[in-house]
Amino acid sequence: MSEAAKQLDPTTQATVTIAWVIALNKPFYPAYVWYLVGNGVAASLGTLLSAPLFLAIPFLARRSSLTARIALPLIGTFDTLFETKLFGSASGTELFFAACIMLVALSFQAHEKWWQRGMAVLVFAVFVFSRNFIGAPLHVWSAPELATLFNLNAFAVASLLAFITLRYAGISRT
Repeated sequence: MSEAAKQLDPTTQATVTIAWVIALNKPFYPAYVWYLVGNGVAASLGTLLSAPLFLAIPFLARRSSLTARIALPLIGTFDTLFETKLFGSASGTELFFAACIMLVALSFQAHEKWWQRGMAVLVFAVFVFSRNFIGAPLHVWSAPELATLFNLNAFAVASLLAFITLRYAGISRT
């Protein structure tokens, strides 16, 4: 284990792991869209815009563990909002807000409860905004394409939630 990793508390180590997993999976999403949907590949390339932000989290963690633990659900929330605008609510991208809320639930120490509460309110407010004010998607999808995207995103969210649970399992947040 590197010296920098040894200095990180277990919760921040888990945050860094999740950030790496998300960043490393980002390039595969357009390939999934191409293979499963066959349309909208150019639009799906927009999902790569947030990859550098997720890649910045391990570097943030070296400077401030709290900043990194705030950054992961924050970046995830605004990435989800962008992808919902890109793909539309019917694509299932809003399901990723569940992962953001789960990260908020698991990423803070007991003495950081006000950060946790604030982040929970923020994620929920962005979700409500996306449901009510996001407008038409940037790319138009057919009903069968949206069904395929919904299935893809539902599977991705379930996988991410399972991974988050496994990674944070047993970490004491006292």
